[in-house]
Amino acid sequence: MRIVFIGPPGAGKGTQCDRLIRFLQIPHLSTGEMLRETLQQGSALGRQIAGYIDGGNLAPDYLVMRMVKQRLRDRDCRKGCLFDGFPRTIPQAQLLDEHLQELDDAIDLVLYLQCPQEELVKRLLKRATIECRADDNADAISARLNIFRTTTSPLLDYYERHGILRTIDGTLSPVEVTAQIRGHITHSSVDPKRQSQ
Repeated sequence: MRIVFIGPPGAGKGTQCDRLIRFLQIPHLSTGEMLRETLQQGSALGRQIAGYIDGGNLAPDYLVMRMVKQRLRDRDCRKGCLFDGFPRTIPQAQLLDEHLQELDDAIDLVLYLQCPQEELVKRLLKRATIECRADDNADAISARLNIFRTTTSPLLDYYERHGILRTIDGTLSPVEVTAQIRGHITHSSVDPKRQSQ
């Protein structure tokens, strides 16, 4: 089963991803972690990506897609995976769809953790206090939430048109959110051919 997880900073994606991978026994593909690993490996792809990041820019979609394609070739991804942090934009979503179509595969479900901005800010500021995270100050939080609204939230309409978007109330307790997610997964129609791979 292939699932895309979408949610603004502070919505609880990390917590739910951890629970979901244990439930489904599929890998959690975080593009942030994949980027760090690719850079550490010092491969040709890593050097290309580093050239953009060192210059203060985001890696272009085609390079991020190359990295994702490489990861999808790994044995543990055969039964599915959970995408977290990718796709972030509609062009990335289109590239992912095209690649999966070539493999006679597709995204089964998109889970959107919805949470009001006031609650997100409260959670992130609390996390900053507990974890001493420099990126969770008020200005950084506002910037990150704005990036999500302008860059990532258009994906919701994109996946809604595909009929695979499910919205989860992110203000509920983590246990309740997990229960909602598992319910959507259980009722999601999955290609039996893919499920048996």
